[in-house]
Amino acid sequence: MLSPEARSAIRALPVREGGVRLMEVCGTHTMSIAKAGIRRMLPEGAELLSGPGCPVCVTHQGSIDAFLELSMQKGVTIATYGDMIRVPGSRRGDNLARRRALGADVLVVYSPIDAVDYAEAHPEREVVFLGVGFETTAPGTAAAVLNAAERGVGNFSVYSLLKRVEPALRALVAMEDFHVDGFLCPGHVATIIGAEGFRFLPEELHIPAVVAGFEAEDILTALVHLLSQTFAGEAKLENEYRRAVRQEGNSAAMAMIERVLEPADALWRGLGAIPLSGYGFRSEFAAYDAEKKLSLQPGANDAVPGCKCGEIMKGALHPHRCPLFGKLCTPEDPVGPCMVSSEGACAAAWKYRSFE
Repeated sequence: MLSPEARSAIRALPVREGGVRLMEVCGTHTMSIAKAGIRRMLPEGAELLSGPGCPVCVTHQGSIDAFLELSMQKGVTIATYGDMIRVPGSRRGDNLARRRALGADVLVVYSPIDAVDYAEAHPEREVVFLGVGFETTAPGTAAAVLNAAERGVGNFSVYSLLKRVEPALRALVAMEDFHVDGFLCPGHVATIIGAEGFRFLPEELHIPAVVAGFEAEDILTALVHLLSQTFAGEAKLENEYRRAVRQEGNSAAMAMIERVLEPADALWRGLGAIPLSGYGFRSEFAAYDAEKKLSLQPGANDAVPGCKCGEIMKGALHPHRCPLFGKLCTPEDPVGPCMVSSEGACAAAWKYRSFE
């Protein structure tokens, strides 16, 4: 825990005239910030916003509806990480847990390799793994496809919902009325793409950027660096998470991604269609692309009626300002993914009462 002296020193940091808006771009940061009460420690005039850093939350509503319908097809097994089980479809109360109760075969896995193993043991079923995540989970998904190919498991496929951080941040910054003075960059993603993966922020977009770890001290140290940059009128890339993040990243993990996957256009909740912001399959692995193999067509619907999750991930709205927050939308009966996910901004605000 921080000493009272350290807390006082942070609150006393200078903030430039007009205030400073900073944004974290990682769901784990969002939870850590709420748990530690970091927003309350910042100096007056400094505002910390949540961005599009939760992979479950940024998954487009049309894609969620598509895999919910797929789950009811005869002979199909949906394999997924646990966070996706309760993510709502467009209809209130519709999710994979409900579909499973109606007879769908839904398998919770800890690794995509578990889905390959299940497919090998059940050759009569088409096992579709929901490939959710950013560059952090992309190597594991790619490894599962290679593993399936090596073992000759032809009844395994992946519905790629993987996302790339850089195109999303560029699209976010380019949006009308968007303004952020500095980015707290995701340490998980940076372990794969390296701190250099965020150099475009200061060098091209002139926005300060600090890669941060996940302990409260990591985050506060990174925020001090960001505040110092903004007060000095500087824009630099700093790596506070040097114990885990190399400047160049993880070359083996990147090679795994590049062997199987390639940048592709993708749909994001709240951000819409962003060119080359996702991962698709290279032609030699097209047989493992569930979207093509099973003719999946994501719907055009971008949100559950009344849910402001998309606005929250753009930094346009704090979770507790959503009219549904804590009323019609709670962790027990969620309306949108930001209240469901263990990395969602609404779930963090509710759990740790960070809005009070």
